[in-house]
Amino acid sequence: MDFQLSDDQRDLATGVREFCEGRFDRDRMRNLVDHDRKPGMVDKKLWQELAETGFFSLRVAEDEGGVGLGTAEAALVYEEAGRALLPGPLVATHLAASLGGELGAGAASGELIVGVVEGDASPILVEHLDALDVLLILDEDGIRKVAPADVAGTAVKNPVDPFTPLHHVEALPEGELVADAETAARFRREGAVLTAAVQLGIAGKLTELATQYAKEREQFGRIIGSFQAVKHLCADMLVRTEIARAAVYSAAVTLDDPVVGDAAVAVPTAKLMADDAATRNGKDATQVHGGMGFTWEVDVHLYLKRAWVHATQYGDADDNEEALAATL
Repeated sequence: MDFQLSDDQRDLATGVREFCEGRFDRDRMRNLVDHDRKPGMVDKKLWQELAETGFFSLRVAEDEGGVGLGTAEAALVYEEAGRALLPGPLVATHLAASLGGELGAGAASGELIVGVVEGDASPILVEHLDALDVLLILDEDGIRKVAPADVAGTAVKNPVDPFTPLHHVEALPEGELVADAETAARFRREGAVLTAAVQLGIAGKLTELATQYAKEREQFGRIIGSFQAVKHLCADMLVRTEIARAAVYSAAVTLDDPVVGDAAVAVPTAKLMADDAATRNGKDATQVHGGMGFTWEVDVHLYLKRAWVHATQYGDADDNEEALAATL
């Protein structure tokens, strides 16, 4: 088996990275978080541009108007989204595109911004509620569709991630059943892998930010990257990232071809490893930056906060550890 990326896959990742750098560079990102603070934090124009590149229709069959690629390619794309800190319910809208019909077509084309929430969550926190066109509820019966206007919630004044506005909701409406329990289970598996890919992108970017700073910052007349303690921090960050990369790519390939491995093991492993890499790298990158690491002006905290949010999506550490234990 060839474990290397193909030329097409490398070109895809490079193209997405260049797109993100051109459409959502650091200046635009910082301007959004420092000044705009618009409810929902979703730029409709950027959303449409993402859709035009096939961001949401990547795994939709070509005869249905999609790109016709697999989860392995989608993982590469969403890894780049994590590096760029693209805001919005990206994974949820991507998953909704696979439902077909009017809802799927709207999600794939970028006409609809779709959110997902677990029906049995406690407390119920809905992300980007003000920006959503459709909210999907995952429960034991399947997937239910509700109109965001029918969801009564209280905005959280200071959400952890400034790019991810939250509403606290007491109860969710029943909604319309649009998919069965098997599809809901598939949503959870695919959502976990794609969110893990986003976390992988965050972990990799944090490693780059820390090592770059370590090469430039001087202390006591020396570049801090020459100090052994700082070297160890950066090396640990790289190791975590590469281990997570192996787990995420493995899970993505397994979903595409179940003969490769056991999805019941690969998926929670990928999510666990990627969540750990992103959150721990955020802490280590903060330490490498020293006193500056705790300031608003340094980007590290934005990546760490986003990592904390993603670590609660499609299964947190406890959920994934329990899932793995059940396979033993």
